Amino acid sequence: MNDLPALLGGTPVRNTPFPVYRTIGAEEKQAVMAVLDSGVLSQFLGAWTPDFFGGPRVRELEADWCRDFAVAHAVSVNSATSGLYAAVGAAGVGPGDEVIVSPYTMSASAAAALVYGAVPVFADIDPDTYCLSAETIRAKLSERTKAVIVVDIFGHPADFAPIMELAREHGLTVIEDCAQAPGALYHGKAAGTLAHMGVYSLNYHKTIHCGEGGVVVTDDPALAERLQLIRNHGEAVVKHMGYQGELSNLVGFNYRMTEIEAAIAREQLKKLPQLVARRQENAAYLSQGLQGLRGLSLPQVAAGCTHGWYVYPLKYSAAATGISRATYLAALRAEGVEIAAGYVEPLYLQPLYQQKIAYGKEHFPFSLRPEVSYERGLCPVTERMHFDELLYSPLVHADLGPAELDQVIAAFHKIDRHLDALRGIAA
Repeated sequence: MNDLPALLGGTPVRNTPFPVYRTIGAEEKQAVMAVLDSGVLSQFLGAWTPDFFGGPRVRELEADWCRDFAVAHAVSVNSATSGLYAAVGAAGVGPGDEVIVSPYTMSASAAAALVYGAVPVFADIDPDTYCLSAETIRAKLSERTKAVIVVDIFGHPADFAPIMELAREHGLTVIEDCAQAPGALYHGKAAGTLAHMGVYSLNYHKTIHCGEGGVVVTDDPALAERLQLIRNHGEAVVKHMGYQGELSNLVGFNYRMTEIEAAIAREQLKKLPQLVARRQENAAYLSQGLQGLRGLSLPQVAAGCTHGWYVYPLKYSAAATGISRATYLAALRAEGVEIAAGYVEPLYLQPLYQQKIAYGKEHFPFSLRPEVSYERGLCPVTERMHFDELLYSPLVHADLGPAELDQVIAAFHKIDRHLDALRGIAA
């Protein structure tokens, strides 16, 4: 075999796509057929009846989630995006409030603030976990800060103990976006249960899924009730149920999960421990095989944490190799290995924030907090990671084994052996 990099005419390490991650099996098919046979595809009613809380599969999923994550309340929703929106509403966030958010995550984690007329304020990320930290949050506090949305990005839990202490000091509600980290642990406690509310995703490319869906958890019964009201037309329900709580933000939506989705999600939940364990094994295997390669810093797992490994992130130093990140990635891709540069462009660089316009033509809600800045350079660690250093790969999932991972490792080593030949190549 020609050992030259494939980018320079050598033979690629792999010529066929890697196995696709598939978690749906016979159990899910049987569960769906049982729903179809029942004739009840959804049982929610937007009125104060027993069906306000949904059908039997929805309620069973919520009970299972409470049991498996050791949390008091679980509220299923039709997406994690809906879950984030509901959580912000339940927290009482309103027009002119500020919500501290991450710039390095899916857009809904920040846009959730806008739904209730609040303004997102971006805090920088930790360079090792890529999550917000108490220090970066503290730097963005103001008298208008109402809540914080902390994302367990890539599958690593944020350092929640100091974050929650900071929240207690300032009377803030903390929402944990655990879309990428189900099954991870923080000092023995499940990720997603570390804040006042936690949001899980059941979107099709997550560790477990039901196509679309999500679950919001909390130990606070008042928050759980508000989540349920926002999920299902709360304005039509509060009078007949005799609700005595705060009425703000209870204009409800249809965030309801179907019985088919709930049935699939229940079967998927049973598989979560083994699917996460395989990801952890694969990540450890990759880290062992990639040690000592020039220009690469392997992912770190903070003491007391386990990682969910939604993706496998690395840091790259062009100064250490003498070739650009783009060339390094082009060489890996030519070997048939899926590696990406950066994750998402820092959210504050989106037109939404650059032009400060969300609703109507009067720049609402940004007009309420015109001093909030979204200039480039706002979060320097995030920008450095995205534009210069971060590499990541989805190739840690449970449908991969040592044979495939050995090819990933071989591709990196092949590039490392031929860095001199790759210098000067433009990608």
